[in-house]
Amino acid sequence: MAKAHRGAGIRSEYAQGRGTCPVCNRTAIKVMYEQEVDGNKVQVCKQCNAKLQHAK
Repeated sequence: MAKAHRGAGIRSEYAQGRGTCPVCNRTAIKVMYEQEVDGNKVQVCKQCNAKLQHAK
């Protein structure tokens, strides 16, 4: 089974996919999940992705 959000799949990403989540403002966290927030598509962390998916 593929693991697209960890390991070799994210090595090609800038900073190995790590950054600051625009929703929860955590730093140095993997922001791998694309979500629409306030009309803009942004990359969010795993926890915020789950919250936003559940809120729909």
